[in-house]
Amino acid sequence: MPEHTPQATKTTCPYCGVGCGVLAYREADGSVRVEGDPEHPANFGRLCSKGSALGETVGLDGRLLQPEVAGRTVDWETALDAVADGFRRVIAEHGPQAVAFYGSGQMLTEDYYVSNKLFKGFIGSSHVDTNSRLCMASSVAGHKRAFGSDTVPGNYQDLEQADLLVITGSNLAWCHPVLYQRIKAARAGNTDMRVVVIDPRRTDTCEIADLHLGLAPGTDVWLWNGLLAHLAREGRADYAFLEAHTEGFGEAIQIARETAGNVPTVARQCDLAEADVASFFRWFAATGKTVSLYSQGINQSSVGTDKVNSIINCHLLTGRIGRPGMGPFSITGQPNAMGGREVGGLANQLAAHMDYAPETLDRVRRFWNAPNLAGAPGHKAVDLFQAIRRGEIRAVWIMATNPMVSLPDADAMREALAGCELVVISEAMRSTDTTAVADVLLPALTWAEKDGTVTNSERRISRQRPFLPPPGQARPDWRALCQVAERLGFAEAFAFDGPDAIFREHARLSGFENAGSRDFDISGLAALDRAAYEALRPRQWPVRDAADTERLFADGRFFTPSGRARIVALQPQAPANAPCPDFPLVLNTGRVRDHWHTMTRTGKSARLSAHTVTPYLQVHPDEAAALGLEDEALAQVESRWGQVMGRVRIDAAQRPGMVFVPMHWNDQYAVQGRVDAAVNPVTDPLSGEPEFKHTPVRVRPVAATWHGFLLLREAPDAMPDCAWWARAQGVAFTRFELAGTEDFESLPELARRLLGDDGDWVQMADPARGTFRAAWLRDGRLQGCLFMGPQASLPQRSWLSGLFDQQQLATRDRMALLSGHPPPGQKDAGRTLCSCFGVGENTIIDAIRRGCRDPEAVTHRCQAGGNCGSCVPEIRELITRHARPVNRRIA
Repeated sequence: MPEHTPQATKTTCPYCGVGCGVLAYREADGSVRVEGDPEHPANFGRLCSKGSALGETVGLDGRLLQPEVAGRTVDWETALDAVADGFRRVIAEHGPQAVAFYGSGQMLTEDYYVSNKLFKGFIGSSHVDTNSRLCMASSVAGHKRAFGSDTVPGNYQDLEQADLLVITGSNLAWCHPVLYQRIKAARAGNTDMRVVVIDPRRTDTCEIADLHLGLAPGTDVWLWNGLLAHLAREGRADYAFLEAHTEGFGEAIQIARETAGNVPTVARQCDLAEADVASFFRWFAATGKTVSLYSQGINQSSVGTDKVNSIINCHLLTGRIGRPGMGPFSITGQPNAMGGREVGGLANQLAAHMDYAPETLDRVRRFWNAPNLAGAPGHKAVDLFQAIRRGEIRAVWIMATNPMVSLPDADAMREALAGCELVVISEAMRSTDTTAVADVLLPALTWAEKDGTVTNSERRISRQRPFLPPPGQARPDWRALCQVAERLGFAEAFAFDGPDAIFREHARLSGFENAGSRDFDISGLAALDRAAYEALRPRQWPVRDAADTERLFADGRFFTPSGRARIVALQPQAPANAPCPDFPLVLNTGRVRDHWHTMTRTGKSARLSAHTVTPYLQVHPDEAAALGLEDEALAQVESRWGQVMGRVRIDAAQRPGMVFVPMHWNDQYAVQGRVDAAVNPVTDPLSGEPEFKHTPVRVRPVAATWHGFLLLREAPDAMPDCAWWARAQGVAFTRFELAGTEDFESLPELARRLLGDDGDWVQMADPARGTFRAAWLRDGRLQGCLFMGPQASLPQRSWLSGLFDQQQLATRDRMALLSGHPPPGQKDAGRTLCSCFGVGENTIIDAIRRGCRDPEAVTHRCQAGGNCGSCVPEIRELITRHARPVNRRIA
């Protein structure tokens, strides 16, 4: 038999906005192997831990494979009829504005285009919005206010060419690791390069920082207004550029002087050391090649648009835009947030970066031949779901997102959907928080099966190519939309025979009556046939001819009516809701290193689930002492809107007065783990983006009589019946972290409920210490084990996890099982620290004790840190704690 040689499929990673190229291989045994694409200009072969584990997330476990209506499996024709009939009925009774569509930056551009065309163009509803509203809408609003268009002017090379890189509101090391590694490598090769990190928390991104500004939350505009005033005072304004290419700078400088006119004022408002503020101002003023990279810490705010413009103002004042190594740079959170913006996936946009102005309405109406085109902006994300709750919107189609986890005030949003007349959900997974309230479920394709395009944060369009066949009855999202459009009487306008046909129409619209008057123009790709579309290489827009445009605004021409950029006068404002005696702390939400959004994909990977197993709340040691919180104990965060529970992490990197909670956990992975149930639903009045970074809360310890963990070979039919649990996927088992309030006497009975009754049992109870341990075996093979005790400190899970690999437990392993420690001579690797290579903490400590004094030496010995580098800051910390001092002989 000839040896099977898998062919690589060039596709794009489905995670963050870096937009890494991926080579996917389908092996002979059906497994999938992924590598970074060395030819893709976003990553040049690098992948982060999430991208490296993509092959582990393509299994069909948990997939939605057949349509359902009212909880009953049906065929596609029945399901599509139910969708079309339901929308037709609501429109007939209440008008087109009673229906809505809610999409996602996980959708491909072609899916986005069809949904926008159907709902805005032909149904006539302007209520089309997206979960991208939750992460980058403030950047869109800021760009349009300054530039007249939603334009990211630079590219990734600018980040590497800069002599000063300001990273603000972004834990780049965790959220965009490949871009972080590119910057880290550039800094190593440029001794003149400085990095400033602006973030209330001291995150792993600070590993490369020359200066960390841990400002008070919500004070960004004071800082950047102070910089604007300083630049003007120190003679750093480029008045030739200002006079020729901008407007509004006089008023903006005046307001900046009045509100933040000197270093002491800025330092006091931002709670920073004067010397640090002065250093930042001095470096920015003296360094021509400066890039300011920003993300959710800027965007996700009730004053997010002002924050964005305060950054852009400083670049416009100094003329540092449109040239190599300089400019403001928005890095997006999702793989196709940019593509959604291109086709009008936001409620306040039409397609091709056009707004609801009379002339653009007429243009799009004529191009689409759409007499029912919506004539005014619709509800933005939070407002959209509040309108559902009020009964104004009675039918909604949700695609590729899980809003019951990701929206603020999530419990109220769940209540809104539960009372909605018709909820249609296109989803790849059968059980999510949101599918629980669906009337119609449509099985969708996921990453490995999708065919289309995405656009990354530097405006680079890349192909997403399928390398696995559609499973079950799953279909492309664009096809489901077109088939509903046909049933609603719009067949001619939606007669697309493939994603290439949709892309061609999208490209034609971008160039329609666009003689350089609009920034988004890919009309140079409008004539691609199917073969050329299949072979499309990554391209940066605009693409008006054969050449890409790497950098915009080099000519000083902007897309405002005057052709000049606007420098916006900004009056700093505090966040919408301030802490008070009842809620004295500020809740900040964000991401962990190895998980993505609501874990429907990354939660399937054992190695991505090993580093951070449970939801947690990170507090400063002073806060913990004042509140009576102990490390790893349970605590509850409460706001006026809801609550979330997790394990305490005491960390001096957290700013006093704040508590950080990650956003990923949901009802499938942790009870009371949805942090957005507690998040303030207030939004920026311009962008509609919610205030995810500043919710007044209180924190209290949660009394638990016991803590425990449970490892089970087979996933249980029901979740554990105890006060608190969190679930994570292991290699050959499911892991639960547990806590409860039962008395010790009830623990054996609880153990039987959790482990099962059949097979062989071994158990050990110590009433004096309040500990109980049990294991369940069948034919000598470990089926499950349970460890319980009064404290959260319990045996390491790593060695026990390895026992599930054995067909039959060896005698010595069986004897050691209930101790939780490996038998003599066998090492416990410890908790996973390097997810890329599955390297445990104890293995790294052993390498350090054997003489490794830097991360490179650790990588050489045990691989840890050798791929994406996200674990390198933790490796450095272990080196500091465990490296033995070098004995030096005195001559």
